[in-house]
Amino acid sequence: MYQNIFDSHAHYNGKEFADRDELLPRLFASGVCGIIDVASSMRSTRRTVELSARYGPVYSAIGVHPNEVKDMTDADYDTLRELARLPKVVAIGEIGFDFYWDASGRDTQREHFERQLILARELDLPVIIHSRDAAQETYDLLAKYRPRGVVHCYSGSAEMAQEILKLGMYIGFTGVVTFKNAKKAVKAAAAVPLDRLLIETDCPYMAPEPTRGVRCDSSMLVHTGGKLAEIKGVDLQDLFDRTRQNACELFGIEL
Repeated sequence: MYQNIFDSHAHYNGKEFADRDELLPRLFASGVCGIIDVASSMRSTRRTVELSARYGPVYSAIGVHPNEVKDMTDADYDTLRELARLPKVVAIGEIGFDFYWDASGRDTQREHFERQLILARELDLPVIIHSRDAAQETYDLLAKYRPRGVVHCYSGSAEMAQEILKLGMYIGFTGVVTFKNAKKAVKAAAAVPLDRLLIETDCPYMAPEPTRGVRCDSSMLVHTGGKLAEIKGVDLQDLFDRTRQNACELFGIEL
């Protein structure tokens, strides 16, 4: 059994995990040492804080996804500031741009991406970045504000990954890297050094091969990790050890 499996991006706070109180203890008994449970709305922000209070290996990222920012108010920012004082809140996220769905409008996305980047700097917290069909626009704001953090579920080019790394960011990969048509993700993963690499599920989404099409959970990182270890030419346990260390360093966690 592998140890030190750290899932740096999951959504166990969602309705898809009604069985979380049975599932999470099984995951912790099978080598999963830590999980960053990530919010996407104010409602899920409150749920992830409650979840991390119940489970020692679970930590919270609070914030509002670009598809949800159209509903944000000034009072929501006050709530985020208050919740960020809790000891197991370790990041602001997931925040960013989503030009694929574009559910909030691009100007509104930009406004709240910038406001949440400024909030993270004010609170001295790293950020978890969502970027879909907006690689250059995301890079431009990261270069402007220079946060600590990770671009999660990385879908850009190897060349853009190199530019993001120069900003001091980490890059996270999901089960997408195992997909048969994932040549772009494989090239990007090859370009990211081990000391800047994070591994994640984005569960319940992005189940890796050979489990694609079912609800994802952190046990499936064995498959994602196996592919990343192959790409990087390292032993799988060494990859888990290194990505655990990376996650702890980025999020300020002592395990």
